[in-house]
Amino acid sequence: MKRLISMAVAILAVALGLAFWSQDLQRSQGATGSNTLNFANWGDYIDPALIKKFQKETGYHVNMETFDSNEAMYTKIQQGGTSYDLTVPSEYMVEKMAEDKLLIPLDKSKLKGLSNYGASFMNQSFDPGNKYSLPYFWGTLGIVYNDKFAKASELQHWNDLWNPRWKGNIMLIDSARDILGFSLVSLGKSMNTTNPTTLALAKAKLDQLSPNVKAVVADEIKMYMADNEAAVAVDWSGEAADMMASNSHLHYIVPSEGSNLWFDNFVIPKTAKNFKAIYAFLNFMTDPKNAAQNADYVGYSTPNDAAKKLLPKDVRNDKNFYPGKDVLDRSEVYRNLAPKTVGLYNDLFLEFKMYRR
Repeated sequence: MKRLISMAVAILAVALGLAFWSQDLQRSQGATGSNTLNFANWGDYIDPALIKKFQKETGYHVNMETFDSNEAMYTKIQQGGTSYDLTVPSEYMVEKMAEDKLLIPLDKSKLKGLSNYGASFMNQSFDPGNKYSLPYFWGTLGIVYNDKFAKASELQHWNDLWNPRWKGNIMLIDSARDILGFSLVSLGKSMNTTNPTTLALAKAKLDQLSPNVKAVVADEIKMYMADNEAAVAVDWSGEAADMMASNSHLHYIVPSEGSNLWFDNFVIPKTAKNFKAIYAFLNFMTDPKNAAQNADYVGYSTPNDAAKKLLPKDVRNDKNFYPGKDVLDRSEVYRNLAPKTVGLYNDLFLEFKMYRR
């Protein structure tokens, strides 16, 4: 009898182990049930309350995974080991994924509320006619300053960062395209340049900025700036919004000569399976009330004009987070560059970080 009980316990343990393994496998590869939406998104990039609301209203379960870079997400989809229904690449990655045939075109007949989106945020160069993408959030690259140490008038242009006044007092976001990008703009060059000589000049100018740079960091830049660790930072508008929510002395400026205009976008990868859930979710997120709630939670700028009207007046009228057409016209959207050029950007940026004076 004891032997039978032992065998039963062993069988039960194996069964439980297989069940947990199956759940882990589903989480890593995407669940495949007809009522499941497999969603790959950036970390903390959607209001969890909206996920619960969507699940309650539709009966679909959202299985969400997060990624920390466009490249990591791209690799998982390219290798085919996932079954994502939706993901959120940035503009240049939408272009790359489309070129590599990793995306399924949107069925516009199933989308509601397309008229809610501002014309300025549709039909962008990385996806003409929005064949594959629907804008999710957008923003800019700019300068954050602490009014305890700096004045707005001192930081209206990218070239102001080279002022010796900021010696050891600037933090930079750890991003090759963005940091080399603002150096290029300061030289009057395109942020999408592929010319090695021009890129070398931008890197040489960055080397001259080195004495002013306190650190080149990633997400922790928000904590450092909120804690008054530096007078100035270069970061994205959404990150700046997070900082400013934690420290009233922080402010954000988009230099008048222009900047990067970036977009994160919903796309349907070739791994998609549950199309009813996909379009239900896209339409749910397009609803102005839901889009406004999400923008309020995330802190980034919404491309949904109907949702923008529902945001607090001080938010929707903030020209640094919703800049006018004059600034947008002077800003550039990143293009998908050839691997060799991307490698050159990365190499030059690494040299800058390694050999800062």
